[in-house]
Amino acid sequence: MRLHIERLVLDGLDVGPAQRPVLHEAMEAELGRLLAEGEIRADLAGGGAVPSLTTKGFQTDHAAGPVQLGRQIAGAVYRGLAK
Repeated sequence: MRLHIERLVLDGLDVGPAQRPVLHEAMEAELGRLLAEGEIRADLAGGGAVPSLTTKGFQTDHAAGPVQLGRQIAGAVYRGLAK
């Protein structure tokens, strides 16, 4: 499976430049794990593109570090792709 996220908009989250690579790595690892273990929607299983994906919001602790935040974002993206 190949997944390309062109742009990620994080409204209301202050992620500094030094935290972005850590957040990205954590999100990528967690999303890969979720996709490997779970299932995606039938309309995407055979391939295809989704021009945009709006996820339901999630609660986060503003003191959460970039690793925890990356995992939470991955979970929200996965729920948008899952069955």
